[in-house]
Amino acid sequence: QTPRFAQPGEPGEEGEFKLELRLIAEVGLVGYPNAGKSTLLTAISHARPKIAPYPFTTLHPQIGIVEYADYCRLTVCDVPGLIEGAHEGKGLGFQFLRHIERTRILIHLVDLAAVDGREPAAAFHQLNDELAHYSDVLAKKPQLVVANKMDLPEARERLSAFTEAVGTTVWPISCATRSGIPALLQAVWQALHDSP
Repeated sequence: QTPRFAQPGEPGEEGEFKLELRLIAEVGLVGYPNAGKSTLLTAISHARPKIAPYPFTTLHPQIGIVEYADYCRLTVCDVPGLIEGAHEGKGLGFQFLRHIERTRILIHLVDLAAVDGREPAAAFHQLNDELAHYSDVLAKKPQLVVANKMDLPEARERLSAFTEAVGTTVWPISCATRSGIPALLQAVWQALHDSP
């Protein structure tokens, strides 16, 4: 039996620590309520968040794993919908915005069919203002702008005007028909490799 002798223990150190998770997923899905974030997460992963035709069906972040054909994978977080004034704490704004900080890049999902009556370009700019008011880090986080619900005729009619209004590349998709999703996933993978 070894060791053949024992020493008395010495007093150790103790303390209280607050640990904060700095990364919950590589990709965060952001957008206003009913933009289709949970539906997109369901379409690209095996996650099964609650989906319903009313705002705030998602109250906690939902994580999904996207698997690529070459066996690579990434994690995507469906962050509950933000509202105007979230940076001031309206709704559960602070909690939701903190979750967004814990991702590397963002997919900014916009309901191009304006089912809830929000003008898409205005909704896009308002949500970016919320992110910028909360944190400079969020304002500078890389994001892919995704126009959802392209299976609806009103969304297709708004696409060119929306693209011009936001002044960046827009990825048109339909979660209902899955059109545009493979191209979006390739763009996400490339954006992750390009981000610091």
